[in-house]
Amino acid sequence: MSIGKYEDLNAMQIDVLREVGNIGSGNATTALSSMVGKMIDIEVPRVEVLDFNDAINAVGGPEKVIAGILIRINGDVEGMIMFLFEQNLISLIVSTFFGTEPEDIFHLNEAEISALNEMGNIMAGSYVNAIAQLAGMTIDVEVPLMTVDMLGAIMSVPAIEMGEMGDKLLFIDNNMVIDSTSIQSKMLLLPTIDSLDHLLGKLGVA
Repeated sequence: MSIGKYEDLNAMQIDVLREVGNIGSGNATTALSSMVGKMIDIEVPRVEVLDFNDAINAVGGPEKVIAGILIRINGDVEGMIMFLFEQNLISLIVSTFFGTEPEDIFHLNEAEISALNEMGNIMAGSYVNAIAQLAGMTIDVEVPLMTVDMLGAIMSVPAIEMGEMGDKLLFIDNNMVIDSTSIQSKMLLLPTIDSLDHLLGKLGVA
């Protein structure tokens, strides 16, 4: 039976989505490791189906300033992926590529923003490729869009666009250790309901 909103997902379907999240997140982290040229130790990602408010609180609350990279996906699965990066991860990426650290995430120049967008693009591509191979599907990613703002404002974009499907999303919490420093990154996966139905069918749990 098809689902009409995220709230219709049963326990087995959520478990399968968790496993998809684990595999995709591992691929995305491997891509990040290749980009920065550093070994990255990762814990098993925490993957949950949350509502938007719970996801915002899990990241740090609506007033937390963060960088959001939004990437739309299309093909056999349509929707969006959003990466949420904090200061320490942004500083690592910028210092790796440019040899300097930004004063804060509000003071990124055009080249630094371009590098972060490219990183988001490669990580998203690695993530959706893992899903596509697992499910035998074709999924494409569009050009990423990056913004720095309070989390509540950043999250308003997917909340408005995907709101007709319910208020749930797939929340993936990654904890990485790079050069003995613990770094967290969050990823939100928001396929449309039709796409989610299609994906679950390909994975044998529709």
